[in-house]
Amino acid sequence: MDMGRESRWEKDAMTVEIVFALVTAAALAAVVFVVVLAPALALGVSGPAREAAWMGGALLGAVAGVWRLVRVLRRFDAQRRKGR
Repeated sequence: MDMGRESRWEKDAMTVEIVFALVTAAALAAVVFVVVLAPALALGVSGPAREAAWMGGALLGAVAGVWRLVRVLRRFDAQRRKGR
């Protein structure tokens, strides 16, 4: 195989892995956001505490989503370099 060029199936596998990483990252971010925000909504918290819960949920959700995205893509790259 020519090391400078990727075959069609390698490009397709990369596309599938990127979409998988994006979808699972978005799902994880949404779940983390809901889990962080749920207690504030269930307890009827209002004012600054509610805003803090929204911001905390958004921040933790974003961090979890980015973590998942990077983790999946790095794992895929490591497997690709090993030739699997």
